Amino acid sequence: MRGYLKVATVASALLGAALAAPIIKVHPGDGSDIIITSQDTVNATQPAPANATATNSTFKLAENVASSNGQLPLFLVNNFAGAINAYVTGLDSNNQLVMLQPDGSWLYPTCDPTVSTPQAVTANVAIPLGGQGSTTQVTLPGYISAARVWFAAGNLEFFTVYSTATNGPSLVEPSAVNPSDPSAAVSWGFVELTNTEAGGLYANISYVDFVGLVLGMSLLSGDGSTQSAKGLQPNAVSTICSLLEAQTAKDGMPWTDLCQVDASGTPLRVIAPSDYVASNPDAFSAYFPDHVSEVWTHYSTNTLTIDTQAAAGKVACTVQGDLLTCAGDNRGYARPIAGDIFGCNSGPFAIEADDNDVHRAVVPRLCAAFDRATLLMTGGDSQPGLASTSYYQSAPTNWYSAFVHQNEVDGKGYAFSYDDVNPDGDVNQSGVVADADPQVLTVIVGGPLAG
Repeated sequence: MRGYLKVATVASALLGAALAAPIIKVHPGDGSDIIITSQDTVNATQPAPANATATNSTFKLAENVASSNGQLPLFLVNNFAGAINAYVTGLDSNNQLVMLQPDGSWLYPTCDPTVSTPQAVTANVAIPLGGQGSTTQVTLPGYISAARVWFAAGNLEFFTVYSTATNGPSLVEPSAVNPSDPSAAVSWGFVELTNTEAGGLYANISYVDFVGLVLGMSLLSGDGSTQSAKGLQPNAVSTICSLLEAQTAKDGMPWTDLCQVDASGTPLRVIAPSDYVASNPDAFSAYFPDHVSEVWTHYSTNTLTIDTQAAAGKVACTVQGDLLTCAGDNRGYARPIAGDIFGCNSGPFAIEADDNDVHRAVVPRLCAAFDRATLLMTGGDSQPGLASTSYYQSAPTNWYSAFVHQNEVDGKGYAFSYDDVNPDGDVNQSGVVADADPQVLTVIVGGPLAG
């Protein structure tokens, strides 16, 4: 499970200053510059075994690709014009922290519990891919959860810290949002996956936090069927940065600041506005207030119908006082600000443990409507009700999400937390492949193959 650790952080004032300049130029640091968050850690709940290794399989050209005992074949296709390293991180079936070594065995990273600062993983965990157009075939030794398969045009640096909460090592992974991260100057990306005996395989491509090295994937299932999420166009990072720069010229908002570039000015990645605002709370403070006021005024005399797409059915919502209240909901909604809208997990969109099912259904649908600017459109009084072709058609809207979707090959891959909110029968924007009987997971780096 990914958890939160407060260890050896960069001063937030310095980070805020670094991110304030248009187009962020990364400046890689060392272990003291690491910012550790729940998005960038994997926490073991068991210590490493005494032998700290487990050899079950090696690289192989699998003649029989059927998986057994969690030994899932991965076909890693390099469609990138350059050298690529792959890495695999996660938890094994005993909830022990693992990384895949080039010989196909698990490495069990350890750390000194008496040292409070991050400790570098010095073992060789980089798996070099063949040249452009080649396929490298590897097999995971066993079941894995909370896992990522990383790809980098260079070398990534991983660290461990000791977690007193779990009494075990936590893996500190590269951070996309920290321009001082030791791996900041490397272009990289990952797919997330869990493969368990009980649940089978679930793998996901997501752009909720950032867009980096372009990846796509497909899954061969036991019945011979295939699923795919093709990812972004090959030059998506540069294209999205150009679109954001143009948007900043139009509205004066810091969209350009979402782009990170290397020392030569070459775009490396684009971070989501939710992560940017988390470090720069005032960045988009002037973007939404007028629109939110218009929404509140409109629904003080009109009814907003939220289709919960669940047992509660359709619920009526109106502004009463200064709260949007919905029938059957245990509490109302205050006016959201930029961080609430981009992140969908704070302010009125934070879900509490005692919230009822109506509230839990309204939050994603209401936040998605703000991100997509559909609440004041004709037909916007029913959410979700408008087709996906109506999203992002007016400002203020989440232009990061809009531009990510413009560059997706097949329209799959979330660009904000509730990007799966759509009318029944509309598009499936999930970048997920899943099956109870997975045979081969193929991941393509560098853009989809021709044809």
